[in-house]
Amino acid sequence: MVSFKLLTLAVLFLQALGAFAAKAKAAEDDASTSSQTPLLDVSISASFPQSEIFGTKLVNGHPTRAVLSIANKEPGPVTIVMAGGSLWTLPDSIYGPNQNLRNLSNTQYNLEVPAGSAESLTYSFATEMQPQDLRLSLVAVVKKEDSFYTLQVFNETVSVVEGETSLFDPQIIFLYLMLLSLFCGTLYFIYSTWLSTLFPQKRYTGGKGGERARTSSKGSKKVDPSEQVSVVGADGPAVASKSTAYDENWIPVEHLKRPEAKRVKSGKTGTPKGAKKAE
Repeated sequence: MVSFKLLTLAVLFLQALGAFAAKAKAAEDDASTSSQTPLLDVSISASFPQSEIFGTKLVNGHPTRAVLSIANKEPGPVTIVMAGGSLWTLPDSIYGPNQNLRNLSNTQYNLEVPAGSAESLTYSFATEMQPQDLRLSLVAVVKKEDSFYTLQVFNETVSVVEGETSLFDPQIIFLYLMLLSLFCGTLYFIYSTWLSTLFPQKRYTGGKGGERARTSSKGSKKVDPSEQVSVVGADGPAVASKSTAYDENWIPVEHLKRPEAKRVKSGKTGTPKGAKKAE
């Protein structure tokens, strides 16, 4: 049992020793390769036209524009394939030192720069992060003949800030209108559902209509029978005058008939029926 444990420990030790030797060899190969890689005589720098005196600021929600200035000092032409960037934490950051927080968008150019000439490109990106100080790293991929090279363009500290808000901002105005309409709709719903039953509605029996009807009835003129015109419609005959026309079909018949005056017989003065006439 003890020999089996010792054998296991020996195998693990040999594996660790082999892995360490492989890493050392890979580091030596990388160093030799980098020493044999020819240097590229191309300089690329980045500038921010919208930057302030106190440093470069990345405003959330607004695109940040960087101008890449390329100077080709090679005897032959080179091609700017693409450009990209990333945001890293500072050594005293709460997220830990040198942590990659955000990879920025990559922009392809495929722009050929002749020998001994200079060109400029625009690289734009946007951020939506918590306000803080970060390290902005911008790189460019350059192609010379059949080889690709990665050149550092910018590697400095920048500040991520929030954009300034204004009362006349269209987004703020639209937000206020939406909140106001929602508030008014809620109040109307509450009133029509619960509060309207607590306030009884008044019924208007007269009002302007009644006063107008009384006024018109006082100033109405009698219609001359000679000016009346009979109108025959689908509902029956109707009487209309030349000055005013109206349909009497909707009026009940008993209201159209004028009441007749009852004749009252006058009492006779004389002798009663059983009395004899005086001779």
